[in-house]
Amino acid sequence: MVADGPPITPEQLLADAANAMRGRDFAQALTCLSQAEALAPYDPHVKMQKALVHRMSGALPSALAALDEALSLDPYNFLALLSKGAVVEKLSGERVAARVYENALKLAPAEADLPPPLRPPLARAREVVDNTRRAMAAFLAEQVGPLEAAGGELAQKRLEEAIGVYAGVRKVYHHEPLLLHYPRLPAVPFFPREMFPWLPELEAATPVIQAELTNALATRMDAFAPYISYPPDVPVNQWGELNNSPRWSSLFLWKDGTRQDAVCDACPQTAALLSRLPMADQPGFAPTAMFSALDARTRIPPHTGSTNVRLLCHLPLVLPGPAFFRVGSETRSWKMGEAWVFDDTIEHEAWNDADALRVILIFDVWNPFLEPGERDRINALMAARNAFWAG
Repeated sequence: MVADGPPITPEQLLADAANAMRGRDFAQALTCLSQAEALAPYDPHVKMQKALVHRMSGALPSALAALDEALSLDPYNFLALLSKGAVVEKLSGERVAARVYENALKLAPAEADLPPPLRPPLARAREVVDNTRRAMAAFLAEQVGPLEAAGGELAQKRLEEAIGVYAGVRKVYHHEPLLLHYPRLPAVPFFPREMFPWLPELEAATPVIQAELTNALATRMDAFAPYISYPPDVPVNQWGELNNSPRWSSLFLWKDGTRQDAVCDACPQTAALLSRLPMADQPGFAPTAMFSALDARTRIPPHTGSTNVRLLCHLPLVLPGPAFFRVGSETRSWKMGEAWVFDDTIEHEAWNDADALRVILIFDVWNPFLEPGERDRINALMAARNAFWAG
């Protein structure tokens, strides 16, 4: 017996369904898709097409059922998850849809690989997830409440960060030292002031330090050198824009443990004050103390420091306008006369949004969680490593 024509295929039925949809003949489209399902019951593309027909006709519960069928066949189907999130949002609201959208976002291709029609729905998915996470964080904070005053700044900040991480609005940041990671030290972005009883003395000296800085800027500006200075044969990574650039420059009072006599002699009161403070003492490594100048409209990209055995102290001296600093998930703006101490092995960045130069005093101090005996052993450890490589 000779067939009247070639056998019908699922591909042909899908094409017929698409033609029917363009004519808004949804009943005919579903008929074609039912026939396609009979021929290819495990093809998720047929289920996706069926879901699209139901969405276009306004039958959202049926669209959701079809999308679930597609996902049962291919749980990692990004388009099915994104579509399901949109349907769930219309049926049940943002909060329920957010959990579906979260899974879709995990599978989303890179922006450059994303077809233009999918960009708006993906942006909506991100918006819904962000809105829901912020609402959860606010709800959790309200339900939990603050710690009692006796808990202290460190405990309160821990609780706030835990709530943010739990709600998904904060990323977990760890120590990422470039040189030495000393284990079991807490990763604290900004340390509580009470751990550094000398901070009021430093802050009170702001006018004196500013006066000596003003003189240095007027007479020694050529001594300010680019803070980032990689040789041509070294990868610059995120430092391409600032490498060997005067847009971020520094004038050292101490550098890698060595006092810079000419600069200290030009800034005697600043040098004397720093000498009285418990700067880190690591021969060949620390202390380091400097005036750090960041040009107008300049950003220092995210980076990490060398070791968590010491912390950095910032004292603002020239603040011509908006200037900000982020450590981990906490962002602060500098205020004149107020210093802070932070762990620079946690990812951090700075930006000067003002139209003029911003200058701060930076110096390093020992991590207060170290025992005094550990400091000597750490110095011996770092010296031994240098000796090993020296041969």
